[in-house]
Amino acid sequence: MVGVLIIVCILIIVFFIVFQKRKNKLLLDKIKQRQAFEEEISKTQIEIQEQTLKNIGQDLHDNVGQLLSVANMQLSMLAHQVGSDLQDSFTESKNLVKESLQELRSLSKSLNSDVIVYRGLQESLSTEIDRFNKLGLINAEITVTGNENYFLKGKDSIILFRILQEFFSNTIKYSEASILEVHINYTPDFVELTAVDDGIGFDELTIEKGSGLINMKNRAELIDAEFKMTSQLKEGVKLYIKYYYRSH
Repeated sequence: MVGVLIIVCILIIVFFIVFQKRKNKLLLDKIKQRQAFEEEISKTQIEIQEQTLKNIGQDLHDNVGQLLSVANMQLSMLAHQVGSDLQDSFTESKNLVKESLQELRSLSKSLNSDVIVYRGLQESLSTEIDRFNKLGLINAEITVTGNENYFLKGKDSIILFRILQEFFSNTIKYSEASILEVHINYTPDFVELTAVDDGIGFDELTIEKGSGLINMKNRAELIDAEFKMTSQLKEGVKLYIKYYYRSH
């Protein structure tokens, strides 16, 4: 009788252990499925955003760019018909149209993911920095250390660029900063991207709820990049990204 009870107890314990393992496996599978689903949703959202930006950039280039090109040609044709008293104002207006056309073309390229892949991350960031300086929006600088020739996957370079672009946009719109510094550090295994401004900063507890920060974090997670953004009020903002190169 005792032997039967011992066997029954052992069977119950074995059944309980098997049941728990089965339960844990089901829970783990469910968590993995949810993570995969959320990752797929994030990828889809980013793909939609990229296509939207690409369409906007193309429309700007084809439509608004065409109108500015025509306006520039017409102004060139009228140049000889303008009196000497209006020549300075006319020349200034013509230069403004020309500069607007150049800025529009530069902006449309920064919205087009194909151009970013073709140019590469470093050149795309340098172009953005140059654009800010030309427009007098902020005193911006980019520095580079290491070898750029390490492999960087095309789509991943787009995501990294968009994260930095979001940071630039927030700096120019809200930070009241006068200086923006960007540094790229290449190593054989990873690339480090650092962006710092000297603006008014923010409360980290409050900014956690902001859609801009969430968007940047989500993008970084998609490519398994380390992401950190720190700030204190009146002490500027610092963004740090560490991205490990993926294999071909």
